[in-house]
Amino acid sequence: MRTGRMAGVVEAEDGQTDRLERIEAALWSELARAAVQPAHEWQHLTLATQDDEHGPDARTVVLREVQVDRHELMFYSDTRASKIDQLRRQPVAMVVCWSRALSWQLRLRCRLQVATDGLHVTARWARLRHSPSAQDYLAPRAPGTVLLEGSQGHATPGRECLGERRTRQHFAVLTAQVESVDWLELRPEGHRRARFDAGGARWISP
Repeated sequence: MRTGRMAGVVEAEDGQTDRLERIEAALWSELARAAVQPAHEWQHLTLATQDDEHGPDARTVVLREVQVDRHELMFYSDTRASKIDQLRRQPVAMVVCWSRALSWQLRLRCRLQVATDGLHVTARWARLRHSPSAQDYLAPRAPGTVLLEGSQGHATPGRECLGERRTRQHFAVLTAQVESVDWLELRPEGHRRARFDAGGARWISP
């Protein structure tokens, strides 16, 4: 994963501002790499939203795309999943990821948009619909539906959903605008932590 080279770049400079800029560039480089490398530790992230009745609600999501210049992350979802209603009511969420190889934790505070139509949704469904992953959005039952005894946890697509491959009825694209990043590095010689947001980059206490 070339993490040794990345860590070396972060340590190379003496200027505090320059080090912070390099750390920010490095973490975004890793996120971009995670979106295209299935084995990367950050391809599967934790997305935490707010449920009005039960409080914080977290789940693992797949990082599909990263727009580094716009500080955007992209995920896919079934429109019937609970997180969709949660995000429509409260579009602010937290994304958390940990890399054992880097000893880095990221906490990204984001504002999310849910899209179910438009050219960018159509284009992504066109790439996805003939893959096995399409079944995630074609199931006849909504995520979280209680299944009958004997199902052994499997919910198979019914005939009624076979024609939906072209309609993307339950497919949504989630775009997360990252508003702040809390970066934490754990190391024996002393932990380091920094925050990156609209106010700039600064060191903070671990």
